[in-house]
Amino acid sequence: MARCEICQKDMFFGRKIKITRSQISRRAKHRQRANIKRVHVIVDGVPKRMNVCTRCLKSGRVQRA
Repeated sequence: MARCEICQKDMFFGRKIKITRSQISRRAKHRQRANIKRVHVIVDGVPKRMNVCTRCLKSGRVQRA
């Protein structure tokens, strides 16, 4: 699984709660993956290909090549 090389964001876990009448108290483990893209970015003036999450791209932490 890819990980963001800027903020180290990876897979995270939570609970998925069913809202049906007979299963209201049951909870299942639910995993979500970060939205990670493989893009060309400029690092120290040199273009490089990195795995970056979309939040880092949107916030301007990296500059696309």
